[in-house]
Amino acid sequence: MPKINIDKWDVENEKFWNSTGKKVAQRNLWISIPCLLCGFAVWLYWSIITAQMLDLQFPFTKAELFTLMAIAGLTGATLRIPSSFLIRVAGGRNVIFFTTLLLIIPAVGVGIALKDPTTPLWVFWILAALSGLGGGNFASSMSNISYFFPKRVQGASLGLNAGLGNVGVSVMQLLIPFVMTFSLFGALGGEGRPIPNDPGMVSYIQNAGLVWVPILLVLGIAAFFGMNNIKTESVSPHVGSTLTALFHITGLLMVAFVMAAAGLYLLLVVGVSKWIVLPLVIAGTVFGLKLFPGEVKKPLRRQYAIFKNKHTWVMTIIYTMTFGSFIGYSAAFPLSIKVIFGFIHDAGGAEIGLNPNAPNAFAYAWLGPLIGSLIRPVGGWISDMKIGGAKVTQLVTVVMIASALGVSHFMYKAYHSQTPEEFFMPFLVLFLMLFAATGVGNGSTFRSMGVMFDKEQAGPVLGWTSAVAAYGAFIIPKVFGEQINAGTPEIALYGFAVFYTVCLVLNWWFYARKGAEIHC
Repeated sequence: MPKINIDKWDVENEKFWNSTGKKVAQRNLWISIPCLLCGFAVWLYWSIITAQMLDLQFPFTKAELFTLMAIAGLTGATLRIPSSFLIRVAGGRNVIFFTTLLLIIPAVGVGIALKDPTTPLWVFWILAALSGLGGGNFASSMSNISYFFPKRVQGASLGLNAGLGNVGVSVMQLLIPFVMTFSLFGALGGEGRPIPNDPGMVSYIQNAGLVWVPILLVLGIAAFFGMNNIKTESVSPHVGSTLTALFHITGLLMVAFVMAAAGLYLLLVVGVSKWIVLPLVIAGTVFGLKLFPGEVKKPLRRQYAIFKNKHTWVMTIIYTMTFGSFIGYSAAFPLSIKVIFGFIHDAGGAEIGLNPNAPNAFAYAWLGPLIGSLIRPVGGWISDMKIGGAKVTQLVTVVMIASALGVSHFMYKAYHSQTPEEFFMPFLVLFLMLFAATGVGNGSTFRSMGVMFDKEQAGPVLGWTSAVAAYGAFIIPKVFGEQINAGTPEIALYGFAVFYTVCLVLNWWFYARKGAEIHC
């Protein structure tokens, strides 16, 4: 078993890196990646579960199913805020193994709830919120890995962690449809249910949650015995016992859970606008963490210095464009295919009935997240060259604007046609281009942040920007659901294209133009 706490860590020193640092860093990276992969899988498995719930005729509307994904998105994004600072407070090894094991709670809960089609909606609300734990893990994972590698390879190392971690979305979207076709756990897993509009087919939908339980258990144990806490002044100087660290992790995550629950109450029960609720949740979480008692206050106060740097805010907006789009589209893509191409509408957008020639959403939904994930390291590698991250981001943004407008066009055509399948292939190709652009942009923007901020601030900035960007997993499914309910799904993409244009101008002004304040 490797030494848990590392007291000396100087990876910018090439001699130390080659003799000691590289081996330790790579071991932590290759344990971190599958843990993060499963975090994404549990966070976003609602994208597949809701599509199957629609097939099994659970007693919920399409808008309510989109809302389940949005709930997971909001909670996961909010949990990323404290997760941005967990490494300094509790140590990387402690954070990764504990937050990985916590994912077993929603996985088991979902498996139990899906066995019974009469399970009330509020139970699924709670389970969707708990699955947000997987979304929160990204911030702590990226912050942790940023400390293990020197700046000259930050683009590649962070790109691998994030890119292969993001593959969890595609792995989930391939694995869950497969395990739902048979009794994976025998009598312990429960019986299957016939699919009404697919004679002879039976779904073990509960396996969508249960399949992750043994995997998470193994990964949690691997992180416990194989990862390290870097106990230096610039990383995690206040790490105490493992038990103390777990107490601090739990307390900080609970602050975010309370704020997310309050926001969801305002959204779902009171009916307050999402554009009012989101800033309240973010601000409430940030200030709530500052009130956390005990020795945690000092390291948090020191890392809160990132909010005084204007580039923290500029990069937050730009990263929201890339990662926010990736994660939001990943969440909404399968159900969007099912709703837009699985039903026939008249010229006015009114639903007529099922489309007998509808494409299989499960057969295509995994492609977008897979492309966006695998291409992410490419964005980091290219940016590590002389080109720089800002120029790569600029080109990516142009592609995103064009692709979003193209997708919106074919969404409109399909939604107002009695043969929507005719427009599926151009819709799919353009959406895959959009996913690819978000993936390259994820890598290039993370590389830019790793370079422009010093070692102490880079980790928290990476975590913070990923937290805000993760609200894309709430906004995009919510907006898609609202616009589909209104019969105008294309409006959602028009709005996103406008936002991308704003980001294009910001990136050019601050980082990409000649004479910019920072070239990164």
